[in-house]
Amino acid sequence: MKKNLALGCFLIAGIFMTTVFSGCTSVVTSAAQKAWESRSTEDQVTDSKIHAEILDKLKNKDKGLLLDVNVDVWEQRVMLTGTLDDAGVRSEVESLAKQDSRIQILHNHIQVVTKAEKEARRKQKEEGGDEKSGAGQAVNDFWIETKIKAQLLTQSNVTSVNYFYRSVLNHIYVIGEAANAPEKSMVLSIIRATEGVKSVQEHISVPADY
Repeated sequence: MKKNLALGCFLIAGIFMTTVFSGCTSVVTSAAQKAWESRSTEDQVTDSKIHAEILDKLKNKDKGLLLDVNVDVWEQRVMLTGTLDDAGVRSEVESLAKQDSRIQILHNHIQVVTKAEKEARRKQKEEGGDEKSGAGQAVNDFWIETKIKAQLLTQSNVTSVNYFYRSVLNHIYVIGEAANAPEKSMVLSIIRATEGVKSVQEHISVPADY
């Protein structure tokens, strides 16, 4: 009993210290989310390493790419989204990501836009939108993602932490794993019915033994 109590106190203290020194509760929230995911701890660790290494490669090439490109990884499947103004750079980003031999498959959904559009999205992400002229497109995408998240959280038959989704110019890209075909169908129906969504591209796996 004393041993369990001590362990509990240690964990609480660890969470408290992490929160204090990080200045936010995002680390605790992230840890809690991972505890509910269907993927194994080993997959979570591997995916986190892949994610971190891709971001590091992008930063070394051009720090601005961290604002332009989103990277999501689920069980060594990688999904790239975002906007760039150069098809050549788009290919370079894909090549950089593919250097990791642990990646099983890579889905490149980065959209090529004009330089003005790319720069506008960068600015909106940095500043959180232009309050004087109204929310920018990047902010609109953020709110679409927020609405999707809120809707999935209310569904008792959906494990929402098993999905990563991105809105880019109102086009939704989602990767993850559904417990079964009905859950996958429900998730896609919710996303498609969300106000502002123009299209949905999915990479949701379903267990083979379903």
